[in-house]
Amino acid sequence: MIETLEAGAEAGADALGPAALLASIKASRSIENTEAARQLDLAARWADLHPPESIHTAASFTVAGCEHEEPIAGPGTPLVAEFCVAELGTVLGITSTSAKKLIGHALELRHRLPRLWAQVLAGRVPAWRARAVAEATIHSTPALTVEAARFVDAQVAAVAGKIGPAQLDRLVAETIKRFDLADADPAADPEDGYLHVDPRHVTVHDEDVHFAGTIRLEAEVDLADGLDLHHALAHRAATLKALGSQESLDARRAKALGDLARTQTALDLHAGGFEARSAHTSTTDEDTPVLPAAREVVLHAHFDATTSGDTTIFNSTGQIEEGQRLLLLDQLQSWCGDSRTTVTVKPVIDLNDAKSVPGYDIPDRIREHVILRDRRRVLGSHATPSLRSCDEEVHEARSAA
Repeated sequence: MIETLEAGAEAGADALGPAALLASIKASRSIENTEAARQLDLAARWADLHPPESIHTAASFTVAGCEHEEPIAGPGTPLVAEFCVAELGTVLGITSTSAKKLIGHALELRHRLPRLWAQVLAGRVPAWRARAVAEATIHSTPALTVEAARFVDAQVAAVAGKIGPAQLDRLVAETIKRFDLADADPAADPEDGYLHVDPRHVTVHDEDVHFAGTIRLEAEVDLADGLDLHHALAHRAATLKALGSQESLDARRAKALGDLARTQTALDLHAGGFEARSAHTSTTDEDTPVLPAAREVVLHAHFDATTSGDTTIFNSTGQIEEGQRLLLLDQLQSWCGDSRTTVTVKPVIDLNDAKSVPGYDIPDRIREHVILRDRRRVLGSHATPSLRSCDEEVHEARSAA
C-alpha cells in the first residue's frame, strides 16, 4: 500500500509542467517556513512549562546528576529546567545540543527580539533567518544587554530580517560600541578598533624588494578615505587606458597610486585648510586658487512613519550605499566637515508612493526611487548589492553588442 502511494506521488510529479513544478516547490517552501515558525513557538511554550520552579528535589543538598536550572539564551530570558531539553530532543530525533539551541533561539526571539519574533509568527521572515540573528545576539562577546538586543532587533526588523552574516557581525560590533559594553583591554586584542585602539596604518615594506623592482604596501584607513582612494585609482586607471596604455588594470592602478604620491592632489596647501577658506572673501587673496572638491557626500534623509511610541529606527545611524554598511552619524559629521567636501542633501522621497511612467525611458525621479527602495541590484544574477552601476553596465553591454 505504501509503495503504491509513493508510486502515485512520483507519477503525479512527473506529470507536472515547469510552471506547475515551480509553483509546487514554492508552496512546499511556504509550508516549511510556516512549520518552522510554529516549531519555534511550540519550543518556547515547552520552555514555559518547565521553569526552574518545576524542579522537585527530595533533599536540601545538591546531588551530582540531579536536574538544575540552565540559562540557554541571553540576559533577560527565563531559565528552564535542564532535563526538558533532552526530552524535546528525543521527540524531535535531534541531539540535546540542537534541542538546546532551538529552545534558546525561541526564547531569545520572544523576549529580546520581539519585533523580529512578530515578523516570524506573521510569516514575513523565515525562521532560519531569525534564528541566525538570535544565535549572534546570544553568543555575543561581551554579552548584549536587553537594551542592546532591542537595538539590534530594531535594525534587523526594519529590513525584514534580510541581513547577511557580515552585516550582522558589523551590526553587533557597532551595538557593542554604541552601548559601551566592551572593557578597554588592548592587551587582549591590540588590533580591535572597538577597544579604543586605532587600527589605522600605512606600512611600506621597503626591506622586501621584488626582483622586478616592486615593493608591497599594506594599509588600513578610514572608510571614506578608502572609498575615495578606490575611486581615484579607478579614474586614473581608466584615463591611462584611454591614453593608449596596454597594461593590465592592476598595473594601471599601481601606476595611478604612484601618480597620486607625486602630484599630492588631495593636499589643500593653498588656502590653509577649511577654517582659512571659511574666512576667505572675494576682496582678499583674489589670486589664491580654489581647488576642486575632493569628496562628494550625498545625503538622503529618511524617517519611519510606521513607528509610534517607540524610539525611531536608525535613530542615530545611517547606511552607506557603497557596500551596504551601517554608518554612525558622528562619522558622517566628520566626513562632511572635512576640507574640500561637497555636501548635497536630497529631498525626502516617499518610498511607499507608487510611481509610473507611460514610456520606456525611466526618468531620474523614478530611478532614484527604485535605488532607495531596493538598495541592491535587481538585474540578472549580480551578487554585489549595488544599483548605481546597473544602467552603466546595460549601456556597455548594448554598445558591445
